[in-house]
Amino acid sequence: MIEREAPVTRATVIHPGLRDHMDRADARLEEASGLAEALDMELAEAFIVPLRKIEPGRYFGRGKVDELKLRLTETKTDVVVIDASLTPIQQRNLEKAWQVKVVDRTGLILEIFGQRARTKEGVLQVELARLAYERSRLVRTWTHLERQRGGRGFLAGPGETQIETDRRLLADKMAKLRRQLDEVRRTRALHRKTRQDTPFPTVALVGYTNAGKSTLFNTLTGAKVLARDMPFATLDPTVRAVKLPRGMQILLSDTVGFITDLPTELIAAFRATLEEVRDADILIHVIDASDPDLEGRIADVESVLKAIEAGREFDQPMIEAWNKADLLDAEDFEEVELECMLANRKAGRVVKLPISAVEQINLDSLMATIETALAERGEVLHLVLPPQEGRAMAWLLANGDVLRATRNDETGEVEGDYRLSTVDAGRFRAQFPHLAAPLPLEDPY
Repeated sequence: MIEREAPVTRATVIHPGLRDHMDRADARLEEASGLAEALDMELAEAFIVPLRKIEPGRYFGRGKVDELKLRLTETKTDVVVIDASLTPIQQRNLEKAWQVKVVDRTGLILEIFGQRARTKEGVLQVELARLAYERSRLVRTWTHLERQRGGRGFLAGPGETQIETDRRLLADKMAKLRRQLDEVRRTRALHRKTRQDTPFPTVALVGYTNAGKSTLFNTLTGAKVLARDMPFATLDPTVRAVKLPRGMQILLSDTVGFITDLPTELIAAFRATLEEVRDADILIHVIDASDPDLEGRIADVESVLKAIEAGREFDQPMIEAWNKADLLDAEDFEEVELECMLANRKAGRVVKLPISAVEQINLDSLMATIETALAERGEVLHLVLPPQEGRAMAWLLANGDVLRATRNDETGEVEGDYRLSTVDAGRFRAQFPHLAAPLPLEDPY
């Protein structure tokens, strides 16, 4: 039996260029084209359509809709991707006018997330987001079934019944998914609490999709997380232990990539996963230094961080790792280095660093910077340890930095100052309440 190849879906990508966003139009068009190709669609054409205003019925004006129909027919387009959020009415009217399937930005991203999700939690989160999106699409979708004959008493028209039936089915399915997610989230919360009870601080990698987070994660940890040149290669968070240069151990977390106009349904569905970011001791913002829309990408990531109450605005330390520095020419590399140097001088510490996860440029400096940032967040405890407290001394050596230690030859006591992370200082007090100072020493170091 001869197997037939699946028909190729030809897609045309259209970015509506509004006046106040034209500076990012080219980057947005390129990104939307990449998203379409990530779904194995053949790109028939991709172009920008300048807009003065959005028409409520069809998004584009009537003349532009007719003009685009001729263009879509010539390119034999099967699917039109509109790089914007469409209302259900706009989507339906465009499909009716063009006689092809129309997908907006939210629908496209949801489709990619649906293909990429691997763990049970990821699958449930994507499905919940998709149903929330589809529920909004029910508005006036069933106009062909609107009341066609009168009814008396409790009798209603068939269209009305169909809409209510669909809404109820969706609501029931979403409620079931939420119950399943609650179970998975409880398990995740237990795992997170277990990690928090260990003496290891957590560091989370965040950044725009395809910035190289997973490549950096694999390089630093030796893991084999999927790292490919495609959007949203990683959806489910992965955590691995990493040892820093001076021996401190951390838990490094790789998280889902962010994107411009990340659908609110996805932010809500992935909130539990993104708690890994919010609860981290330090964030590493991985930035693609070779991206022509670099400033826009940074703003988009900061916008999502703000939505989940994470980042600098919420007093969470962040280090910017300007990745893919090996792709820059000498002049651009020097410019990035200078910008990082000036930012570090202004902050009084390292907050920006040019790196390359592939060529392993400046990764040692990145690890040292993480270690310094964690130490800066800690407390300095002044302790007097009797000779019989060898276990406490071993704990301090394993989890903190010895800033000063003096042994009394007569008594055998060791008086010293020890810098611990805030988390470790709390754990030390819990394990050795008879030794820990009631208040941390004001750090003179």
